[in-house]
Amino acid sequence: MNYEVVVLDNFKTSKMQNVSQHLKNTLFKLVVGDVRNKKAIRNALDGVDAIVHLAALINVEESFKNPIKTHNVNVTGTLNVLEEAARTNIEKFIYASSCAVYGDGNPLPLKENYPPKPLSPYAASKASAEHYCEMFHRTYGLKTVILRYFNVYGPGQGNNPYSGVVTKFLNNALCGAPLVIYGDGEQTRDFIYIDDVVEATTLALESSDAVGQTFNICTGFPTSINELANIVKELVGKDLKIIHDKPRIGDIRNNYGDPSKAFEILKFKAKNTLKNGIEKYISFLCTN
Repeated sequence: MNYEVVVLDNFKTSKMQNVSQHLKNTLFKLVVGDVRNKKAIRNALDGVDAIVHLAALINVEESFKNPIKTHNVNVTGTLNVLEEAARTNIEKFIYASSCAVYGDGNPLPLKENYPPKPLSPYAASKASAEHYCEMFHRTYGLKTVILRYFNVYGPGQGNNPYSGVVTKFLNNALCGAPLVIYGDGEQTRDFIYIDDVVEATTLALESSDAVGQTFNICTGFPTSINELANIVKELVGKDLKIIHDKPRIGDIRNNYGDPSKAFEILKFKAKNTLKNGIEKYISFLCTN
């Protein structure tokens, strides 16, 4: 799209190979640094017009073990970026939040005006950062947009403790290992393919009507973890063993979003069904 892009990343949970193909592109600049370091943020923001703030610790289990670190990265780190954005008169600030802020207990499908009910330090940190974004918009006039990503999957997602269930299932399935389900597997999620998330984020970046708004970035379709396991088995073509482990602390029971506001204002609608997205992901994993 002919944008000049600057990436700030500390590569703690991501891989250099995800951006290595861009390093020789004159439209691309990489700054290795941390959102807890204001000097690194200033270096990254030199000459920048807009920010898409994606930096976060996203492991729910890890957030229970280390809530202070989760807060420092996800809340203080976001506050650092917001402060520098306001100081340098950034034109647009897109904040990547999470459906985890809804927690349990809200009616389904989840709507943007429902109250946050976080069940984990991770979810609380994302909700707190949202409030800072809203405050900077109201008080400092920073043009912020909050995108609540639902369960994102697709190429580039690492196979590690931080990765989502689709990535874990596919990596196990492709080597014939069992699929591990925490709990009874009837918990539901709204899985959205990375290409759709990129499109939604780009639309929010370009839309003047999005300013000051919060949007669900989702498909609107719930899928149980048991259903997901069966889809993976079918598409990989293997009769895989399924192991049920104990439920995880802070795990949301049922979760899917209402995408109508994103469609109405951003003109965004997810194009990839879960089967279609997983087929693309399998193709990527088998050729890389």
